[in-house]
Amino acid sequence: MLRALAHPVRLGVLRRLAREPETCACDFTDLFSVSQPTISQHLKVLREARLVQTRRRGTQICYSIRSDSILRLLDLLGALQPDAAADSPAG
Repeated sequence: MLRALAHPVRLGVLRRLAREPETCACDFTDLFSVSQPTISQHLKVLREARLVQTRRRGTQICYSIRSDSILRLLDLLGALQPDAAADSPAG
């Protein structure tokens, strides 16, 4: 998941999806000034990392954040935070 988030376009896609769920793939090309095949590759990486999910709306594929994966990522990162007790002079 962290590798998927390491690219600025993919991180930007997730930021956009946080503000506007159900965004269609074609909307990302204008937002990031990259080609449709490039956006498709970035979306594929995010899907494979299980960070986004898709839903077909007519002929369009719409993307949303998988909140379960984001919560899992937050838990993993939270576990890296040092204990407050370990940081105290007495600890």
